[in-house]
Amino acid sequence: MPDLNTPAMSEKAAANRARFISIFNEKIKRDGADRLLAFLNNSDFFTAPASTKFHGNYEGGLCEHSLNVYDCLCDILARPRVRETYGISYTDESIAIASLLHDLCKVNFYKTSFRNVKNNDTGRWESVPYYTIEDNLPYGHGEKSVYIVSGYMRLTRDEAFAIRYHMGFSTTDDPGNVGKALEMFPLAWAVCCADMEAAYFCEGSSK
Repeated sequence: MPDLNTPAMSEKAAANRARFISIFNEKIKRDGADRLLAFLNNSDFFTAPASTKFHGNYEGGLCEHSLNVYDCLCDILARPRVRETYGISYTDESIAIASLLHDLCKVNFYKTSFRNVKNNDTGRWESVPYYTIEDNLPYGHGEKSVYIVSGYMRLTRDEAFAIRYHMGFSTTDDPGNVGKALEMFPLAWAVCCADMEAAYFCEGSSK
């Protein structure tokens, strides 16, 4: 596990960073988008993990997870049933914003620490790195992502609710609020589904 403060980036993380920036620049044209991307480039977004020990708990996991959510969301919204039966349709810009930026709450959030673990082969105790949390902006999860994005560019109501409630019923909010948000804003439902698909099937702690 690399030190998050180290500027070096693995080949995989570098490739994901290039793809993220390409999609961001192609799809997101809103005022302030350039400043938001500059913020991400000056943060640990492209090297940070997506969690401490679950999905994407490796270097670059946060960026990779964001790209996976984007891919899953595109697939969900492209389904004929979703488009034709449910009448759910969003612009390429809204799709990119809601998926690529849903987890900005995790920027500058994880740190590398060390703990002693016994080596099964040698029987000796060794100092090994692990990810821990240092939250300098304790503003919740989805709402924190909305807050960060809104500091650079305006969100539509659909985008804001999609980012805010992307955790679905896993959030600490009142379940009634969650259900109402998913019902009123289909993009929130779709991002929630895409987030779970990415976390459980694209990534996982062992991948």
